[in-house]
Amino acid sequence: MRSKKPLYIVLGILSVLLCGFIYYRYFFVFGDGVKAGELNYVVRKGYVFKTYEGKLIQSGIRSKQTGNIQSNEFEFSVEDKAIAEKMMMNSGKTFELHYKEYISTLPWRGYSPFIVDKIISIK
Repeated sequence: MRSKKPLYIVLGILSVLLCGFIYYRYFFVFGDGVKAGELNYVVRKGYVFKTYEGKLIQSGIRSKQTGNIQSNEFEFSVEDKAIAEKMMMNSGKTFELHYKEYISTLPWRGYSPFIVDKIISIK
């Protein structure tokens, strides 16, 4: 009679690899930083999972054409309802936002891989 021990070892290794892949793809923070600019909008939207999505307009980025200034848009998601509501009440003001960047998105976390987790300042 054959032992089932090799089968359990292979299944265990595959399970660990799958868990590691899922963690790396969806929960590992790839990068973080601060973006500053004028808050364009923050909205709550979604079909099944209602998430907060926003856009920050960063100005002063040089364009490829001489003499022109191009605006840069930073699209993000917000997990914390209190942060999103504070941003909604101050739309149009200049914000400094701390964010985390993930490799892939999750439906309940938002549409963007950039998740704002803290407001540094509002001007």
